[in-house]
Order: sequence, then structure tokens, then C-alpha cells
Amino acid sequence: MWITLKTALRTIPYVGKAKFLRNSYHNQRRNMMDEFTLQRVGENHPSAGHVYAADRESSPALPFLERPVTIMYPYERLEDMEPWLFVPGNYNGRIGIVWETCTACKACVRACPNDCLHMTSETRVNVLDTTNEGDEWHGYGSELEVGGLAAREKENFKQIEEEFDLIHAHKDPPQQYDFAEIIDITGTTATVRWQDGSGVEEVDSTILRPAEQDIVSGRIDLGRCMFCGLCAEACPFESFFMTNEYDGMTGYTREQLWMDASRTRLLPAVHQERVDMELAKRAEKEKKKRAKKAAKLEA
Repeated sequence: MWITLKTALRTIPYVGKAKFLRNSYHNQRRNMMDEFTLQRVGENHPSAGHVYAADRESSPALPFLERPVTIMYPYERLEDMEPWLFVPGNYNGRIGIVWETCTACKACVRACPNDCLHMTSETRVNVLDTTNEGDEWHGYGSELEVGGLAAREKENFKQIEEEFDLIHAHKDPPQQYDFAEIIDITGTTATVRWQDGSGVEEVDSTILRPAEQDIVSGRIDLGRCMFCGLCAEACPFESFFMTNEYDGMTGYTREQLWMDASRTRLLPAVHQERVDMELAKRAEKEKKKRAKKAAKLEA
């Protein structure tokens, strides 16, 4: 009852400013927007130039008075209105998956109590093929083959890693590769047909990485999900993560709550340390496999 009464009293002018009615961050008076947000939304935004505490703002006509303010989500967002606040680290938001390390073992599917996860296919680069020449584990992945798939890094590959902000973007993470079908390989020249419909092209095969069409736990029915995080706990490769991203999880129909692989993708750079651990484990396994095969041939 006290919480309800306290909330009601905060809506009354003068009375609502009393210290005993404020919670933690309410005493932090800030400008309504920081410089970056002001530049993004423009100076004509209704909140531009106002000073406020987290749930109260000043009025242009009577700047010495405060009035209650509600963040009008989704037209206004938490990070725009309260830039010093953030979503707690233990918040279970949208499920994010590092597809490069997923093996489609279905441990997540079996662990899900609500049958939210369903298998689908995804064109991707295997984690063993993400290494560059000179890296410790380079050369333990697959090879380019005629009839197979290849991937080429986009021109803004590094820019995507550095600039994409999962928590504030509220959209699908961009794909870092362009995928193509390999038609022919002659020397260091490969003839490929790009999957985006841009046609056939001859490219230097040294800039291509092997890709694969693999079955993954790609479709998640958020209409059934209770965000328990059991899929993340069950994943033996730690490919699943509960992100802090809270947007994009609503719709007007149940079909709009189905999230495909593109919506659940996490860039490897977001969890690079865990990706490197998985890479080292798989590369070491492949190294031992090749050594055992070589020893068998010599015998």
C-alpha cells in the first residue's frame, strides 16, 4: 500500500518533490538529453532543453515547476530519456546465439520446457574458418570446393563489430559476410554465384572462406518463451546467451513472435573470449585427428 500511496503522492505538484517520496536515482537531476541523443532526435524534440529527474520534468512555461513524466515507449525509449540508466546485467532479454559455434546438437531443444526452439537452416561460416592467416589455429578448418559455399567479408566487416550496439540497436545484427556458391576454381581464381542475386563473378579465392548450410536451433517462438534461460545453461558450447535487448519481442499476431536465425544472431566479437575458447578446443581436436590419420598412413 505504501508503494501505491507513494506513487500517487509523487504526481501532486510541490508534494511530489518531497525527498521521502524519491527513490535512489530520482535525486539525480539531469538534462533531458545528452549531446548525442539531442543530435540524433533534433532540437525540436519536445524534451529538448528540459531538466528532469527520472520520472519528473520541467515545463517550458513554468520551468520552476515539475510534472510527472512517462516514457512513451515505443515512441520514446529508456536510453533516450534516461541516458545514465541501463538494463541490469542479469535481465533475461532476447535470446542471442553465436551461430559460428553452434553444432545443432539439440541440447537447447531438449532443455526447453515450453517447446519454443525449432530447427531451421542457416548459411554461416564455421568458427574454425573464421581464423586469419598467421593465427595460431589457422588451417584446421574446411577447404573451398566446387559446388560448395563460400563467404567473403563485407567491406565494413570491422566497422560492424565496432559500431553495432546490441542493447540499443533494437534490430537484427548485420551479417558480416556475403555468401556465394562456388561454380569453378582455377588456380587462385574462383567463379562464384552470389546468393544476394548480384550474379556471377570471378574473385580471388584467397579472400574467400569456406561456408556451410547447416541445421541450427534457429527459430524461437517468443509467444511460448518464459525467458528461463535453460537453453543457455544446456548449451555445451555456450552458443546461447540471454541478452539485455528488450525490444522487438512483440507483435500483432503469433506469427510475428517467431524469431528466425537472423534475429537471434550475435556477432562473435560480442563474446570473443568464449568464441576463442571454443575455437581452440575444436582446432586442438582437429589437430589430433589429422596427426592420428597421418600416423596411420605411415604405418
